[in-house]
Amino acid sequence: MNSKAALKKRIHSLIAQYFKLHNKRNSFIPGKSTVHYAGAVYSAKELNVMADVLLNGWFGMSKQGELFEKELADYIGAQHAFLVNSGSSADLLAFATLTSYQFPGHLQAGDEVITPACTFPTLVASLVHHRLIPVFVDVDPETLNPLPEDIERAIGKKTRAIFVVHTLGNPNDMDDILSIAKKHNLFLIEDICDALGSTYKGRKTGSFGILSTESFYPAHHITTAGEGGALLINDRRLTRIAQSLRDWGRACWCGASGGGPNGVCGKRFNYRIGDIPYDHKYIFSHVGYNLKPVEIQAAMGRIQLSRIENFVARRKKNFAMYRALFKKYEHFFILPKATKGSDPSWFSFPLTIRSDAPFDRYTITKYLERHRIETRPIFAGNILRQPGFRTIPHRVSGTLNNSDHIFSHTFFIGVYPGLTQEHVSYVKRVFENFFRRSSFYAY
Repeated sequence: MNSKAALKKRIHSLIAQYFKLHNKRNSFIPGKSTVHYAGAVYSAKELNVMADVLLNGWFGMSKQGELFEKELADYIGAQHAFLVNSGSSADLLAFATLTSYQFPGHLQAGDEVITPACTFPTLVASLVHHRLIPVFVDVDPETLNPLPEDIERAIGKKTRAIFVVHTLGNPNDMDDILSIAKKHNLFLIEDICDALGSTYKGRKTGSFGILSTESFYPAHHITTAGEGGALLINDRRLTRIAQSLRDWGRACWCGASGGGPNGVCGKRFNYRIGDIPYDHKYIFSHVGYNLKPVEIQAAMGRIQLSRIENFVARRKKNFAMYRALFKKYEHFFILPKATKGSDPSWFSFPLTIRSDAPFDRYTITKYLERHRIETRPIFAGNILRQPGFRTIPHRVSGTLNNSDHIFSHTFFIGVYPGLTQEHVSYVKRVFENFFRRSSFYAY
Protein backbone atom coordinates (compact mmCIF):
# COMPACT_ATOMS: atom_id res chain seq x y z
CA MET A 1 0.00 0.00 0.00
CA ASN A 2 2.99 2.29 0.41
CA SER A 3 4.25 1.88 -3.17
CA LYS A 4 4.36 4.96 -5.41
CA ALA A 5 1.70 3.52 -7.71
CA ALA A 6 -0.67 2.76 -4.84
CA LEU A 7 -0.17 6.18 -3.26
CA LYS A 8 -0.75 7.92 -6.58
CA LYS A 9 -3.94 5.94 -7.09
CA ARG A 10 -5.15 7.03 -3.65
CA ILE A 11 -4.27 10.66 -4.36
CA HIS A 12 -6.29 10.47 -7.59
CA SER A 13 -9.23 8.98 -5.73
CA LEU A 14 -9.15 11.67 -3.04
CA ILE A 15 -8.93 14.44 -5.63
CA ALA A 16 -11.96 12.99 -7.44
CA GLN A 17 -13.90 12.81 -4.16
CA TYR A 18 -13.02 16.40 -3.27
CA PHE A 19 -13.94 17.63 -6.75
CA LYS A 20 -17.35 15.94 -6.54
CA LEU A 21 -18.09 17.52 -3.15
CA HIS A 22 -16.88 20.94 -4.32
CA ASN A 23 -19.17 20.88 -7.37
CA LYS A 24 -22.14 19.72 -5.32
CA ARG A 25 -21.86 22.77 -3.07
CA ASN A 26 -21.83 25.03 -6.12
CA SER A 27 -25.29 24.12 -7.48
CA PHE A 28 -27.09 26.97 -9.26
CA ILE A 29 -29.67 29.00 -7.31
CA PRO A 30 -31.57 31.44 -9.60
CA GLY A 31 -31.21 35.02 -8.42
CA LYS A 32 -28.51 34.16 -5.90
CA SER A 33 -25.85 32.36 -7.91
CA THR A 34 -23.87 34.37 -10.44
CA VAL A 35 -24.38 33.62 -14.13
CA HIS A 36 -20.81 34.12 -15.26
CA TYR A 37 -19.96 35.47 -18.71
CA ALA A 38 -17.21 32.83 -18.96
CA GLY A 39 -15.23 30.39 -16.88
CA ALA A 40 -13.06 27.31 -16.83
CA VAL A 41 -14.87 24.00 -17.23
CA TYR A 42 -12.80 21.05 -16.04
CA SER A 43 -13.01 17.73 -14.21
CA ALA A 44 -11.05 15.68 -11.71
CA LYS A 45 -9.13 14.28 -14.67
CA GLU A 46 -7.44 17.64 -15.29
CA LEU A 47 -6.61 17.96 -11.58
CA ASN A 48 -5.11 14.48 -11.51
CA VAL A 49 -2.80 14.98 -14.50
CA MET A 50 -1.59 18.21 -12.91
CA ALA A 51 -1.00 16.35 -9.66
CA ASP A 52 1.04 13.78 -11.60
CA VAL A 53 3.33 16.54 -12.87
CA LEU A 54 3.85 17.80 -9.33
CA LEU A 55 4.59 14.30 -8.09
CA ASN A 56 7.08 13.70 -10.91
CA GLY A 57 9.03 16.71 -9.74
CA TRP A 58 9.88 18.40 -13.08
CA PHE A 59 7.98 21.68 -13.37
CA GLY A 60 9.53 23.39 -16.40
CA MET A 61 7.94 22.64 -19.76
CA SER A 62 8.96 19.18 -21.01
CA LYS A 63 7.25 16.11 -22.53
CA GLN A 64 3.68 17.25 -21.77
CA GLY A 65 4.44 20.58 -23.39
CA GLU A 66 5.84 19.03 -26.55
CA LEU A 67 2.88 16.66 -26.83
CA PHE A 68 0.39 19.49 -26.33
CA GLU A 69 2.11 21.58 -29.00
CA LYS A 70 1.85 18.75 -31.52
CA GLU A 71 -1.78 17.95 -30.65
CA LEU A 72 -2.80 21.60 -30.86
CA ALA A 73 -1.09 22.10 -34.23
CA ASP A 74 -2.74 18.93 -35.56
CA TYR A 75 -6.17 20.04 -34.33
CA ILE A 76 -5.95 23.47 -35.97
CA GLY A 77 -4.15 22.27 -39.09
CA ALA A 78 -1.03 24.36 -38.51
CA GLN A 79 2.53 23.25 -39.23
CA HIS A 80 3.78 23.85 -35.70
CA ALA A 81 2.76 25.31 -32.33
CA PHE A 82 4.76 26.92 -29.54
CA LEU A 83 3.18 27.24 -26.11
CA VAL A 84 3.52 30.58 -24.33
CA ASN A 85 2.32 32.03 -21.04
CA SER A 86 -0.65 34.02 -22.43
CA GLY A 87 -2.48 35.01 -25.59
CA SER A 88 -1.03 38.48 -25.23
CA SER A 89 2.46 36.96 -25.22
CA ALA A 90 1.50 35.03 -28.35
CA ASP A 91 0.69 38.32 -30.11
CA LEU A 92 3.96 39.81 -28.89
CA LEU A 93 5.92 36.76 -30.07
CA ALA A 94 4.21 36.79 -33.46
CA PHE A 95 5.49 40.25 -34.31
CA ALA A 96 8.86 39.69 -32.68
CA THR A 97 9.20 36.74 -35.04
CA LEU A 98 8.12 38.67 -38.13
CA THR A 99 10.59 41.48 -37.33
CA SER A 100 13.55 39.11 -36.78
CA TYR A 101 16.68 39.85 -38.80
CA GLN A 102 16.85 36.11 -39.58
CA PHE A 103 13.59 36.16 -41.56
CA PRO A 104 14.04 37.27 -45.20
CA GLY A 105 11.83 40.26 -46.00
CA HIS A 106 11.05 40.79 -42.32
CA LEU A 107 8.89 43.63 -41.03
CA GLN A 108 10.74 46.78 -40.00
CA ALA A 109 10.00 49.80 -37.83
CA GLY A 110 7.56 52.10 -39.61
CA ASP A 111 5.86 49.34 -41.61
CA GLU A 112 2.06 49.41 -41.51
CA VAL A 113 -0.25 46.63 -40.32
CA ILE A 114 -3.99 46.81 -41.08
CA THR A 115 -6.16 45.74 -38.15
CA PRO A 116 -9.68 46.44 -36.82
CA ALA A 117 -10.21 49.39 -34.49
CA CYS A 118 -12.67 47.33 -32.43
CA THR A 119 -10.22 45.02 -30.70
CA PHE A 120 -8.39 43.89 -27.58
CA PRO A 121 -5.58 46.21 -26.40
CA THR A 122 -2.67 43.76 -26.39
CA LEU A 123 -3.16 43.05 -30.11
CA VAL A 124 -2.39 46.68 -30.86
CA ALA A 125 0.29 46.76 -28.14
CA SER A 126 2.17 43.98 -29.96
CA LEU A 127 2.47 46.31 -32.96
CA VAL A 128 3.39 49.39 -30.95
CA HIS A 129 6.10 47.53 -29.02
CA HIS A 130 7.77 46.63 -32.34
CA ARG A 131 7.42 50.17 -33.72
CA LEU A 132 4.97 49.04 -36.38
CA ILE A 133 2.15 51.39 -37.39
CA PRO A 134 -1.40 50.11 -36.96
CA VAL A 135 -3.82 51.14 -39.70
CA PHE A 136 -7.30 50.98 -38.23
CA VAL A 137 -10.39 49.98 -40.19
CA ASP A 138 -14.00 49.86 -39.08
CA VAL A 139 -16.02 46.69 -38.49
CA ASP A 140 -19.40 45.48 -39.67
CA PRO A 141 -21.99 45.90 -36.86
CA GLU A 142 -23.40 42.38 -37.32
CA THR A 143 -20.28 40.24 -37.82
CA LEU A 144 -18.06 42.59 -35.72
CA ASN A 145 -15.28 41.97 -38.28
CA PRO A 146 -13.87 44.27 -40.99
CA LEU A 147 -15.24 44.10 -44.52
CA PRO A 148 -12.62 42.86 -47.02
CA GLU A 149 -13.17 45.91 -49.24
CA ASP A 150 -12.36 48.21 -46.31
CA ILE A 151 -9.14 46.26 -45.70
CA GLU A 152 -8.11 46.60 -49.33
CA ARG A 153 -8.99 50.30 -49.35
CA ALA A 154 -6.67 50.81 -46.35
CA ILE A 155 -3.55 49.51 -48.12
CA GLY A 156 -0.86 52.14 -48.58
CA LYS A 157 2.74 52.28 -49.76
CA LYS A 158 4.07 51.21 -46.33
CA THR A 159 1.53 48.44 -45.68
CA ARG A 160 3.17 45.05 -45.09
CA ALA A 161 0.65 42.96 -43.16
CA ILE A 162 -2.99 42.32 -42.20
CA PHE A 163 -3.74 41.32 -38.62
CA VAL A 164 -7.28 39.90 -38.41
CA VAL A 165 -9.18 39.11 -35.24
CA HIS A 166 -11.97 36.54 -35.35
CA THR A 167 -14.12 38.61 -33.02
CA LEU A 168 -15.99 36.63 -30.35
CA GLY A 169 -15.37 33.47 -32.39
CA ASN A 170 -16.87 34.72 -35.66
CA PRO A 171 -14.45 34.03 -38.54
CA ASN A 172 -13.50 36.74 -41.00
CA ASP A 173 -14.18 36.38 -44.72
CA MET A 174 -10.95 34.48 -45.25
CA ASP A 175 -11.30 33.82 -48.99
CA ASP A 176 -11.39 37.51 -49.85
CA ILE A 177 -8.81 38.49 -47.23
CA LEU A 178 -6.37 35.80 -48.40
CA SER A 179 -6.88 37.00 -51.96
CA ILE A 180 -6.12 40.60 -50.92
CA ALA A 181 -3.01 39.51 -48.99
CA LYS A 182 -1.71 37.53 -51.97
CA LYS A 183 -2.51 40.27 -54.48
CA HIS A 184 -0.60 42.89 -52.48
CA ASN A 185 2.14 40.58 -51.12
CA LEU A 186 1.14 41.12 -47.47
CA PHE A 187 1.68 38.89 -44.45
CA LEU A 188 -1.56 37.63 -42.91
CA ILE A 189 -1.68 37.03 -39.15
CA GLU A 190 -4.73 35.69 -37.28
CA ASP A 191 -5.72 36.19 -33.67
CA ILE A 192 -7.91 33.19 -32.74
CA CYS A 193 -7.99 33.80 -28.99
CA ASP A 194 -11.82 33.90 -29.11
CA ALA A 195 -12.20 31.36 -31.88
CA LEU A 196 -10.73 27.94 -31.09
CA GLY A 197 -12.82 25.44 -33.03
CA SER A 198 -14.39 27.98 -35.39
CA THR A 199 -14.29 27.07 -39.08
CA TYR A 200 -14.49 28.92 -42.36
CA LYS A 201 -15.63 26.72 -45.25
CA GLY A 202 -14.65 23.66 -43.23
CA ARG A 203 -11.17 24.90 -42.35
CA LYS A 204 -10.16 25.83 -38.80
CA THR A 205 -9.37 29.42 -37.97
CA GLY A 206 -5.66 29.66 -37.24
CA SER A 207 -4.70 27.68 -40.34
CA PHE A 208 -4.92 30.56 -42.83
CA GLY A 209 -2.26 33.06 -41.73
CA ILE A 210 1.51 32.77 -41.76
CA LEU A 211 1.14 32.97 -37.95
CA SER A 212 -1.81 32.80 -35.60
CA THR A 213 -2.21 33.35 -31.89
CA GLU A 214 -4.27 31.54 -29.25
CA SER A 215 -5.17 32.17 -25.60
CA PHE A 216 -5.92 29.70 -22.82
CA TYR A 217 -7.12 32.28 -20.29
CA PRO A 218 -10.01 30.75 -18.27
CA ALA A 219 -12.56 32.85 -20.19
CA HIS A 220 -11.58 31.22 -23.46
CA HIS A 221 -12.51 27.92 -25.06
CA ILE A 222 -10.02 25.80 -23.13
CA THR A 223 -7.69 26.72 -20.30
CA THR A 224 -4.30 25.72 -18.94
CA ALA A 225 -4.48 26.28 -15.19
CA GLY A 226 -5.28 29.97 -15.38
CA GLU A 227 -3.13 31.57 -18.05
CA GLY A 228 -1.47 30.30 -21.22
CA GLY A 229 -1.43 30.68 -24.96
CA ALA A 230 0.17 29.50 -28.17
CA LEU A 231 1.75 30.74 -31.37
CA LEU A 232 0.75 28.68 -34.43
CA ILE A 233 3.16 28.64 -37.35
CA ASN A 234 2.33 27.98 -41.00
CA ASP A 235 5.75 28.81 -42.49
CA ARG A 236 8.60 26.58 -41.31
CA ARG A 237 11.14 29.36 -41.91
CA LEU A 238 9.74 30.98 -38.76
CA THR A 239 9.96 27.94 -36.48
CA ARG A 240 13.47 28.34 -35.07
CA ILE A 241 13.11 32.13 -34.91
CA ALA A 242 9.94 31.88 -32.81
CA GLN A 243 11.48 29.24 -30.54
CA SER A 244 14.57 31.36 -29.97
CA LEU A 245 12.58 34.49 -29.14
CA ARG A 246 10.30 32.58 -26.76
CA ASP A 247 13.24 30.88 -25.01
CA TRP A 248 15.38 33.85 -23.89
CA GLY A 249 16.71 34.39 -27.43
CA ARG A 250 18.98 31.37 -27.30
CA ALA A 251 20.23 29.74 -30.47
CA CYS A 252 19.63 26.13 -29.35
CA TRP A 253 16.68 24.40 -31.04
CA CYS A 254 16.57 21.19 -28.97
CA GLY A 255 13.12 21.84 -27.55
CA ALA A 256 11.68 21.35 -24.10
CA SER A 257 12.95 17.81 -23.55
CA GLY A 258 16.50 18.83 -24.50
CA GLY A 259 17.57 15.76 -26.45
CA GLY A 260 19.83 14.41 -23.70
CA PRO A 261 23.01 15.89 -22.22
CA ASN A 262 24.58 16.58 -25.63
CA GLY A 263 21.43 17.94 -27.25
CA VAL A 264 19.54 16.73 -30.31
CA CYS A 265 22.48 17.53 -32.58
CA GLY A 266 24.94 15.64 -30.35
CA LYS A 267 27.38 18.56 -30.58
CA ARG A 268 26.12 20.83 -27.84
CA PHE A 269 29.61 21.64 -26.50
CA ASN A 270 31.33 21.96 -29.91
CA TYR A 271 29.90 25.35 -30.85
CA ARG A 272 31.97 28.54 -30.72
CA ILE A 273 31.55 32.26 -30.23
CA GLY A 274 34.53 33.53 -32.20
CA ASP A 275 37.38 31.24 -31.24
CA ILE A 276 35.97 30.34 -27.81
CA PRO A 277 34.15 27.00 -27.35
CA TYR A 278 30.70 27.63 -25.90
CA ASP A 279 27.72 25.56 -24.75
CA HIS A 280 25.09 25.97 -27.49
CA LYS A 281 22.28 26.23 -24.92
CA TYR A 282 23.90 29.47 -23.77
CA ILE A 283 24.51 31.08 -27.14
CA PHE A 284 21.93 33.80 -27.77
CA SER A 285 21.01 34.78 -31.33
CA HIS A 286 18.14 37.16 -30.50
CA VAL A 287 17.24 39.75 -27.90
CA GLY A 288 14.44 37.52 -26.68
CA TYR A 289 12.01 36.86 -23.85
CA ASN A 290 11.04 34.08 -21.50
CA LEU A 291 7.45 33.46 -22.54
CA LYS A 292 7.21 29.76 -21.71
CA PRO A 293 4.42 28.22 -19.64
CA VAL A 294 5.08 25.36 -17.22
CA GLU A 295 4.53 21.62 -17.53
CA ILE A 296 1.51 21.55 -15.25
CA GLN A 297 -0.31 23.87 -17.67
CA ALA A 298 0.49 21.71 -20.66
CA ALA A 299 -0.79 18.61 -18.87
CA MET A 300 -4.12 20.31 -18.20
CA GLY A 301 -4.24 21.69 -21.73
CA ARG A 302 -3.98 18.25 -23.29
CA ILE A 303 -7.06 17.02 -21.41
CA GLN A 304 -8.92 20.24 -22.20
CA LEU A 305 -8.12 19.91 -25.90
CA SER A 306 -9.50 16.37 -25.91
CA ARG A 307 -12.84 17.87 -24.78
CA ILE A 308 -12.91 20.76 -27.26
CA GLU A 309 -15.57 19.35 -29.59
CA ASN A 310 -17.96 18.92 -26.67
CA PHE A 311 -17.19 22.45 -25.48
CA VAL A 312 -17.80 23.87 -28.96
CA ALA A 313 -21.13 22.02 -29.28
CA ARG A 314 -22.34 23.40 -25.95
CA ARG A 315 -21.33 26.95 -26.91
CA LYS A 316 -23.27 26.65 -30.15
CA LYS A 317 -26.30 25.28 -28.33
CA ASN A 318 -26.35 28.12 -25.80
CA PHE A 319 -25.81 30.68 -28.55
CA ALA A 320 -28.75 29.25 -30.53
CA MET A 321 -31.05 29.47 -27.50
CA TYR A 322 -30.15 33.13 -26.99
CA ARG A 323 -30.58 33.81 -30.69
CA ALA A 324 -34.14 32.49 -30.49
CA LEU A 325 -34.84 34.66 -27.44
CA PHE A 326 -33.48 37.92 -28.86
CA LYS A 327 -35.00 37.49 -32.32
CA LYS A 328 -38.21 39.10 -30.99
CA TYR A 329 -36.20 42.05 -29.64
CA GLU A 330 -34.47 43.01 -32.89
CA HIS A 331 -36.18 46.42 -32.72
CA PHE A 332 -33.93 47.04 -29.69
CA PHE A 333 -30.74 45.24 -30.75
CA ILE A 334 -28.46 44.57 -33.70
CA LEU A 335 -27.94 40.82 -33.36
CA PRO A 336 -24.74 38.92 -34.19
CA LYS A 337 -24.48 37.37 -37.63
CA ALA A 338 -22.11 34.59 -38.63
CA THR A 339 -19.87 35.35 -41.58
CA LYS A 340 -21.10 33.66 -44.76
CA GLY A 341 -19.48 30.23 -45.11
CA SER A 342 -18.44 30.08 -41.46
CA ASP A 343 -19.39 27.92 -38.49
CA PRO A 344 -18.41 29.94 -35.39
CA SER A 345 -17.43 28.50 -32.06
CA TRP A 346 -18.92 31.49 -30.29
CA PHE A 347 -17.09 33.06 -27.38
CA SER A 348 -20.18 34.96 -26.20
CA PHE A 349 -23.48 36.46 -27.34
CA PRO A 350 -23.06 40.15 -28.23
CA LEU A 351 -25.92 42.64 -28.20
CA THR A 352 -25.60 46.06 -29.84
CA ILE A 353 -28.27 48.49 -28.69
CA ARG A 354 -29.85 50.46 -31.52
CA SER A 355 -29.58 54.24 -31.39
CA ASP A 356 -33.35 54.69 -31.06
CA ALA A 357 -33.83 52.13 -28.25
CA PRO A 358 -35.55 53.53 -25.12
CA PHE A 359 -32.69 52.43 -22.84
CA ASP A 360 -28.91 52.66 -22.86
CA ARG A 361 -26.18 50.16 -22.10
CA TYR A 362 -25.64 51.40 -18.57
CA THR A 363 -29.31 50.90 -17.70
CA ILE A 364 -29.65 47.36 -19.02
CA THR A 365 -26.27 46.07 -17.87
CA LYS A 366 -26.84 47.54 -14.40
CA TYR A 367 -30.19 45.71 -14.29
CA LEU A 368 -28.58 42.43 -15.39
CA GLU A 369 -25.69 42.74 -12.95
CA ARG A 370 -28.13 43.48 -10.14
CA HIS A 371 -29.77 40.16 -11.02
CA ARG A 372 -26.34 38.49 -10.92
CA ILE A 373 -25.93 38.10 -14.69
CA GLU A 374 -22.43 39.13 -15.72
CA THR A 375 -21.91 41.35 -18.75
CA ARG A 376 -18.88 42.76 -20.53
CA PRO A 377 -18.31 45.38 -23.25
CA ILE A 378 -16.60 44.32 -26.50
CA PHE A 379 -13.20 44.60 -24.84
CA ALA A 380 -11.63 47.97 -25.75
CA GLY A 381 -14.35 48.96 -28.22
CA ASN A 382 -12.77 51.57 -30.48
CA ILE A 383 -9.20 51.23 -29.23
CA LEU A 384 -8.38 54.85 -30.08
CA ARG A 385 -10.81 56.00 -27.38
CA GLN A 386 -8.82 54.18 -24.68
CA PRO A 387 -6.54 56.49 -22.60
CA GLY A 388 -3.37 54.52 -23.25
CA PHE A 389 -3.84 54.42 -27.03
CA ARG A 390 -5.00 57.92 -27.94
CA THR A 391 -1.54 59.15 -28.89
CA ILE A 392 0.04 56.04 -30.43
CA PRO A 393 1.42 56.43 -33.97
CA HIS A 394 -1.34 55.16 -36.27
CA ARG A 395 -3.39 55.76 -39.39
CA VAL A 396 -7.17 55.50 -39.81
CA SER A 397 -8.73 54.40 -43.08
CA GLY A 398 -12.26 55.62 -43.61
CA THR A 399 -14.52 56.29 -40.65
CA LEU A 400 -14.78 54.36 -37.40
CA ASN A 401 -18.49 55.04 -36.91
CA ASN A 402 -19.44 51.43 -36.18
CA SER A 403 -16.52 51.00 -33.78
CA ASP A 404 -17.65 54.14 -31.97
CA HIS A 405 -21.20 52.81 -31.73
CA ILE A 406 -19.90 49.48 -30.39
CA PHE A 407 -17.77 51.37 -27.88
CA SER A 408 -20.87 52.96 -26.35
CA HIS A 409 -23.73 50.57 -27.19
CA THR A 410 -22.49 46.95 -27.21
CA PHE A 411 -22.19 44.36 -24.45
CA PHE A 412 -22.17 40.58 -24.31
CA ILE A 413 -23.38 37.74 -22.11
CA GLY A 414 -21.88 34.30 -21.78
CA VAL A 415 -22.45 31.11 -23.78
CA TYR A 416 -19.59 29.08 -22.28
CA PRO A 417 -20.01 25.34 -21.58
CA GLY A 418 -20.50 25.87 -17.83
CA LEU A 419 -23.95 27.32 -18.51
CA THR A 420 -26.83 24.87 -18.36
CA GLN A 421 -30.43 25.07 -19.55
CA GLU A 422 -31.23 26.27 -16.02
CA HIS A 423 -28.87 29.23 -16.38
CA VAL A 424 -30.19 30.14 -19.83
CA SER A 425 -33.83 29.94 -18.68
CA TYR A 426 -33.06 32.28 -15.79
CA VAL A 427 -31.31 34.77 -18.09
CA LYS A 428 -34.32 34.64 -20.41
CA ARG A 429 -36.71 35.45 -17.53
CA VAL A 430 -34.60 38.39 -16.39
CA PHE A 431 -34.47 39.90 -19.88
CA GLU A 432 -38.21 39.39 -20.36
CA ASN A 433 -38.89 41.10 -17.05
CA PHE A 434 -36.74 44.03 -18.12
CA PHE A 435 -38.71 44.43 -21.36
CA ARG A 436 -42.07 44.21 -19.56
CA ARG A 437 -41.36 47.51 -17.87
CA SER A 438 -44.11 50.03 -18.68
CA SER A 439 -41.74 52.48 -20.38
CA PHE A 440 -41.15 49.95 -23.16
CA TYR A 441 -44.79 49.11 -23.92
CA ALA A 442 -44.80 51.42 -26.92
CA TYR A 443 -42.52 48.99 -28.64
